[in-house]
Amino acid sequence: MTLPLEFGVHSAGSSILMGGCEMSQRLERALEDFLGYLEVTLFPTGWTAGYGIVKMLAQPGDHIVIDFLAHACLQEGATCSGATVHRFPHLSNASVRKHLARIRAAQPAAGILVVTETLFSMDSDSPDIVELQAICTDHGATLVVDCAHDLGCMGETGRGILEVHNMVGKVDVLMGSFSKTFAQIGGFVATQHSGMRTAMRAACGPQTSTNAMTPIQAAVVLEALNIVTGHEGAVRRKRLAANVDYLRERLRESGFATPGEPSAIVPVVVGNSGTARLMTRHMIRNGAIVNLVEYPAVARSKSFWRVQVMADHEREHMDAFVACAIEARTLWGASSQNAPAFEAS
Repeated sequence: MTLPLEFGVHSAGSSILMGGCEMSQRLERALEDFLGYLEVTLFPTGWTAGYGIVKMLAQPGDHIVIDFLAHACLQEGATCSGATVHRFPHLSNASVRKHLARIRAAQPAAGILVVTETLFSMDSDSPDIVELQAICTDHGATLVVDCAHDLGCMGETGRGILEVHNMVGKVDVLMGSFSKTFAQIGGFVATQHSGMRTAMRAACGPQTSTNAMTPIQAAVVLEALNIVTGHEGAVRRKRLAANVDYLRERLRESGFATPGEPSAIVPVVVGNSGTARLMTRHMIRNGAIVNLVEYPAVARSKSFWRVQVMADHEREHMDAFVACAIEARTLWGASSQNAPAFEAS
């Protein structure tokens, strides 16, 4: 309770207009050590970090090569930058190489930004970051990577997919969100370029025209980071990984497809939109929380649940979830012919 008295409850300004505070500076320094980057700059949300950095780094005459399934903040930043946008098939480094070779042949001096994620939040899959960074370096392109969904909860020390592939501090530009593992609203951009923070505060809209993170937000993230880097974090990551493996195995044994890589996000395929909606209604009414992903985000016949696993889940919780999923499939999975008339829920 002393924190609001010491630092206040509001930033009262953007980062460039005295919106920063001692607590946010502490967090930036701690993240620089944790992420292995020279400069980390905080943003009020993860969305503004992704949108802001992509829009700032590219301009008319430049090119942005972006994964077709990259997050909306990255897609909108690309569209609003004025650069020429090239969307490549999901995870296809071969397509990135072709795009870069073609752009470089036509415009040797053009600026090129390549944008992807470490862990995609719907499909729970990852690109080959080592190869992708090498492709970008070979063609004089800058790689921007969003690590929102794996940072803190994956990797031996919590440094995510980049740690798994020995790429900590080696990606050109790293951005992320605190709203997943770190239990708070906010985001960041990390680079190895001194002066990038100053450039962002002068030329990046979310740094100049939006209030900065509050001292309380920064303090919460800093405490979460202390947990991530300590013994408790290691224990929780191990427990989370075990829970993910258990749930995926139980679902597979019960006849459900669970594509993607093991992570806190578990996609569960449930079929066409009509069937999927009925099954989802059954799950939620019986206390099993799922997010339904359906057309037009995916093909009409490939709707799936986006299930999020926590370290605090017990096996009895996961067993109950699987039992509910089986019941939903039994009642509604074969077809939607037994559907009742529409009723508001």
